[in-house]
Amino acid sequence: MPDASGRQPGGARPRSFALIGPQGSGKSTLFDALLGAAGGAARRGGPRGMGTELRLGHAGLMGDAWSLLDCPGSIEFAHDAACALAVCDLAVVVAEAAPGRAAGLGPVFRMLEDQGVPALVFVNKIDQLDGRVRDTLAALQGQTRRKLVLRQVPIREGETVTGYVDVVSERAYRYRRGAASERIELPPAMREREAEARAELLEALADHDDALLEKVLEDLAPDLEEIYRPLHTSEASGAVVSVLLGAAEHNNGVQRLWKALRHDVPDPQETAARRGIAPEGAPLAQIFRTLHAGHAGRLSWARIWRGQVKDGAQLDGHRVGGIHRFPNGEAQKVPEAATGEIVALGRLEGVTTGATLGTEPPLAFPRPAAPVHALAVVLDDRKDEVRLSGALQRLAEEDPALGVVLDPESAQTILHGQGEIHLRAAVERLSGALGIKLRTVRPQIAYRETIRQPITQHARLKRQTGGHGQFADVKLHIEPRPRGAGFAFEEKVVGGAVPRRFIPAVGEAAEEATKKGPLGHPVVDVAVTLLDGSFHSVDSSDMAFATATRQAMQDGLAKADPVLLEPIEAVTVTVPAEYTPNAQRLLTGRRGQILGYAAKEGWEGWDAVEALVPAAELQDFIIELRSLTQGLGSYVHRFDHLAEARHK
Repeated sequence: MPDASGRQPGGARPRSFALIGPQGSGKSTLFDALLGAAGGAARRGGPRGMGTELRLGHAGLMGDAWSLLDCPGSIEFAHDAACALAVCDLAVVVAEAAPGRAAGLGPVFRMLEDQGVPALVFVNKIDQLDGRVRDTLAALQGQTRRKLVLRQVPIREGETVTGYVDVVSERAYRYRRGAASERIELPPAMREREAEARAELLEALADHDDALLEKVLEDLAPDLEEIYRPLHTSEASGAVVSVLLGAAEHNNGVQRLWKALRHDVPDPQETAARRGIAPEGAPLAQIFRTLHAGHAGRLSWARIWRGQVKDGAQLDGHRVGGIHRFPNGEAQKVPEAATGEIVALGRLEGVTTGATLGTEPPLAFPRPAAPVHALAVVLDDRKDEVRLSGALQRLAEEDPALGVVLDPESAQTILHGQGEIHLRAAVERLSGALGIKLRTVRPQIAYRETIRQPITQHARLKRQTGGHGQFADVKLHIEPRPRGAGFAFEEKVVGGAVPRRFIPAVGEAAEEATKKGPLGHPVVDVAVTLLDGSFHSVDSSDMAFATATRQAMQDGLAKADPVLLEPIEAVTVTVPAEYTPNAQRLLTGRRGQILGYAAKEGWEGWDAVEALVPAAELQDFIIELRSLTQGLGSYVHRFDHLAEARHK
């Protein structure tokens, strides 16, 4: 039997799985129930808030050692889920029983398909099923290209789901609240439905197994091994996904899920082969999460792909300063970790999330999605700026989906991330780590200004302060240029009215004067021509001509019909097709110009809407978009052009 940490003494290969699914599906409840069923302390109790952090737990069950990962459900923390999928053997997709909630699984299944991770589906809250389970299955099937097959069919008494029939073993079970299900006789009324579901399962598996196909064609009943073998193979390849039922809150279906996991989760060797990792060689580990855990210091969560890693070992020149497992979710220091385990390695300074430690070429690792929301962080006390800088660096190390930028124009410290909840969670961690007061404001928009009319402006500097004075005289022509043409300077001085040695100073000062125009923003797309001027043989200098030029520019720009320009972004909004009208109304309501929409490539039932939208209208755009799309909508954007600012 495994020890308390879930480690198998006999050299059995540890395995891992990640619980993944939409917010509200009950993943964390299932995580606790699985630990409890394996002999751990299940943390039950009142309603739990939405999880915003990846959780790691270890368990031992019937001679097997397991690493469990509980992924946050919100789309704003999808990168955490992607990182977990990159290192686990299998994913358990937690779905709700209601067909109307199936759309939330679309991004989850795409992530699995993109990474090639095998999966099971656990339909949670089966006690709340209102309708037929085949309708739930059909709704889920619409979200994935993989073939879903029912492994269980529900038994009802009236409108209540009281148990299930296992389609492979053809055994029936009754749920017991808070306990393992009890076996019962197969109800006669269930025989036809069970036979139908079994035939569908066998047909799906026969598509990938010739021996089973022969039995199906000859109408011969296969034995259990003839079903389990192709089932495991088809699941590991991603061709088939088993669907199981339960209610984690009542511990219903949890033991049966564990049994399916013991049979169906690929061996670490299979997963390593899927990732293209050679079976022989030096120890190999991959970091998939970085934490700064207070007194415990820096912890790097890692999958041990090959070999054995001991405390104090050197990995690519980095000394491992502690190895931690989390039986029942609590940290426990251990002397070593074996192939297949997911553990926390201590004090790997300078090793970033996604890094591969070993002799293998770097393994592929998911990149975070482009940010869709931003907040500027403001300190109540400026003396905390140094502490803030260090804390921001640690925060960015912990969360690769979080971007930290010091805007040189506005001098704001800006956090970029995947949504309001993502950034608020980051700010809370930041404030808690520092013990200081922070507040957030909207980032400033990078407005620009230009002019609409040409102007000729004269300026003279004449100062006498004892000794050499200052004298310069310039006549500038300032005119607008086409949008995007930038700044240009030339001179048309004749007769040496302005000596050539002073002309570069005039050009540099003219360009410097565009850094802040009469409306308070940088000026773009103007041409400045030095037409004429005069000088003094003693009192003229570069400084004098620069001063006169700045005065001419300041006065001239103010008279040249200045206009404010706002950045316009090219936006692509991605939503389930049923929400496309909502997205279009939202875009037009924010001064957007819709360019068109089409089906999103590779995403059946999803649309991509193209539009041009002022950057100012995107500052809280993602919040409203997700509120109109059950949290599923997202977008990407890039700067397109500057346009004269207009109001709604």
